Amino acid sequence: MQWQATDEQRQLADALQRFIQRDYPFEHRRALSAGSGFSAQAWGLLAQLGITALLVPEAHGGLGASTQDGLHAVQVLAPAMPLEPVVASSLLATHLLAMAAGPVAHHWLPRMAEGKAIATPAHFEVDTGFATEQPHTRADRAGPGYALSGAKTLVLQAPFADVLLVSARTHDDTVAWFAVERDRPGVSLRGYPLLDGQQAADVQFDAVQLPPEARLGHAGQGVALRDGLRDLWLAALCAEAVGLLQATLDATVAYLNTRQQFGQPIGRFQALQQRAVDMWMEVEQARSMALMAAGFAGHQDVGVRAQVLAASKARVSQACRFVSQQAVQLHGGMGMTDEMQVSHWFKRLTTIELWLGDSDAQLQRFARGARAA
Repeated sequence: MQWQATDEQRQLADALQRFIQRDYPFEHRRALSAGSGFSAQAWGLLAQLGITALLVPEAHGGLGASTQDGLHAVQVLAPAMPLEPVVASSLLATHLLAMAAGPVAHHWLPRMAEGKAIATPAHFEVDTGFATEQPHTRADRAGPGYALSGAKTLVLQAPFADVLLVSARTHDDTVAWFAVERDRPGVSLRGYPLLDGQQAADVQFDAVQLPPEARLGHAGQGVALRDGLRDLWLAALCAEAVGLLQATLDATVAYLNTRQQFGQPIGRFQALQQRAVDMWMEVEQARSMALMAAGFAGHQDVGVRAQVLAASKARVSQACRFVSQQAVQLHGGMGMTDEMQVSHWFKRLTTIELWLGDSDAQLQRFARGARAA
């Protein structure tokens, strides 16, 4: 686990910060969230910076960087809250395909590395939410291939994706994953915006006919792919949260030092200083947990990895709630206006707090793992 950024990570961070300042300022992102929710130009620029190729193996035309490199990039980009599928496609879907290998990875990864294709996981279901151990979506045998039936919800950036990576139960009741083109007959989408401005969709699969090579990985690998995706997603949420928490703290301190009351900055009032210090402590504790999550995201012991990631997300979720609420309160009523960036950070931090389960859900998961050990 690296507690200091490497030279390569710092160089990429500098390039990403220039991208945010020049090509993805707050007003641009705000306009996108009120419109299409996706910028092909911004996605192309991110591809030029190497984000889309970062975790793609070199054998498939990528950079073959480490998971920690990807998580560091997510943290740097976090204050900009890009609506493009940096996490969904360049991190999660890329990880799934690289783990599975085989013909599906050979087909999609080179195109994803160039930014010419977008993939996203389709994993959550209406009846079970973030509890994804046993999907209800079915992939039954149909000749040499499969017939996929069921529905998924909260599929991030699905309206812009070229391929969906779908979890399903097979004829023998095992978990498996399938690459399904978004425009394949029998696939229908209903898109909608989330609280934080991201686009998502509910996806219906009506006996979608799939060839045998659409299945990711080998028989029996589905559970490992599911668990690996979950834990990497938790680590990504922690990394993104730290980037947002630091930006929120910085903006709040700057506001306290400029807002005048009784002829002096309100930051001189001791009560407000103490609240800012409490925010700082939460940010630093979340940073430590996010670093630990990044270090264990690829741990080979699934039980240990699951417990560490659950504990990390639980603590980071608590920081998301505390810091975001304090920031809005210290900004006053204007802290919730759409024109203030802190209000958008508040929405994203609230989404991160709840995504894949809030603090209580993660602590329960941690306790179940401790009892099983």
